Amino acid sequence: MTDTGWEQAVQWLDQADALIITAGAGMGVDSGLPDFRGDAGLWRAYPALREAGLDFVSVASPRTFEEDPRLAWGFYGHRLNLYRNTIPHEGFQILRRWLLRMENGGFVYTSNVDGQFQMAGFEEERIMECHGSLHWLQCMDDCDGRLWEAAGWEPDVDHIACRLLSPLPQCRTCGGLARPNVLMFGDAQWNGERSSQQRRRLEAWLSTASRPVVVEVGAGTAVSTVRWFGSMVGAPLIRINLRESAVDRGVGVGLSGRALDVLSELDRRWLSER
Repeated sequence: MTDTGWEQAVQWLDQADALIITAGAGMGVDSGLPDFRGDAGLWRAYPALREAGLDFVSVASPRTFEEDPRLAWGFYGHRLNLYRNTIPHEGFQILRRWLLRMENGGFVYTSNVDGQFQMAGFEEERIMECHGSLHWLQCMDDCDGRLWEAAGWEPDVDHIACRLLSPLPQCRTCGGLARPNVLMFGDAQWNGERSSQQRRRLEAWLSTASRPVVVEVGAGTAVSTVRWFGSMVGAPLIRINLRESAVDRGVGVGLSGRALDVLSELDRRWLSER
């Protein structure tokens, strides 16, 4: 990226009255979180899944919960523990400081289910998790439409075997199997009401922003939900991505690199201009 690209990004940030943060899996890598999109990374973290011949699409599906719930909860339970014990990297605080500088504040739109933005101090009411959250549970059959927080449930997982050792979580209404309130592949049972409420808040907030800027961090093309949303806003786009930073001319600028490195450099350049 040329200096012109950096300068344009700083100018957009300086002129904006609202910050829209769109984030994918690449946002959490600098905190030490793995990116499970690639099979190699998944199997490195969960070797038992390689032996079982399960890729990400297979294990992240309602069918696995139905056929082998202890394996499914081994995968998701380990991730829940990991997310609970991970400290968000400094890039989250950089974004939070930018948001606080904006006249109309900001909003987070993320496909991540890890709850890292909440842990970093972002307001719950200003976050949309389009694929749900691992910190919330629902009935496998969505028997009554209820959701409840996973707080208080401590999954004991055999990480090597990728299997849940503790009792399976149960629906608080019917006593059946509970599952994460996360949108999986081929998922007709996902209860999207929480995400729908978040979207309504996002749309109401967007109506108050006259000069928004979109900062997209770590959102790839494999699952394009985040990129699609950022492009639909119609605001200048600053794309931060290690491998896929290209942006169509006239739409935005792409800054190639890891999330923390690029955010730190942008912060330094913006501060030096003020």
